[in-house]
Parts: sequence; C-alpha cells; structure tokens
Amino acid sequence: MQAGRLNRRCTLQSPSQSVDELGQPIPGWTDVATVWADIRMKSGLESIKAGASVSVVQASIRVRYRAGINAGMRIVHNLTAYNITAVMPDVGGREYVDLVAEVVA
Repeated sequence: MQAGRLNRRCTLQSPSQSVDELGQPIPGWTDVATVWADIRMKSGLESIKAGASVSVVQASIRVRYRAGINAGMRIVHNLTAYNITAVMPDVGGREYVDLVAEVVA
C-alpha cells in the first residue's frame, strides 16, 4: 500500500455510555485510535423522512490493517463523523481495511 494515499488524519471511535447524577444513561463516543486514512466520497442521496429533508452521503474509507474495527463504530475527520456500516478487511495481504461509511446530515 502506498502511504501517500493515506493523507487524512482521523479518529476512530466506539460507542460508549456513561451515567448522569440521576442514574440516567448518557450515550457518547470513546476514542479508540488515531489513524491515517484515504477518504473517497461515493454517492449522495436526499430524501424526506418524517416531514424533514435528510441528506445521506456514502464514503469509502481505507485505513491500514487493524483488528477490532466493526460496524457501529465511527470515524471522525475535520468535525465530520462517518458512521461505519460495513468493514471489509484485506484478509489475504493484511495491508488495509476498507470501511463503508455514511454521513447523515
């Protein structure tokens, strides 16, 4: 893999939950790692859901091979959060992991 293509510094996050003073759960995110990535926008879609306009942008994100990445995690770059929907590792070469992700705005 060419290191020059991995030109975006991103933070990999997993969902976490804490508890407030009343014992109510507070959903949040915990940083797992900081990685270099290649982000490519694939497509966009705009629709109306529940009377509100919703825009969905799909992206393909490639990072160096790393175990422990799964759907449900997210990757953040420049204050934009990409929800990971699928993980496609390079099982044979173990050089990279392709992440199918989307930004919902």
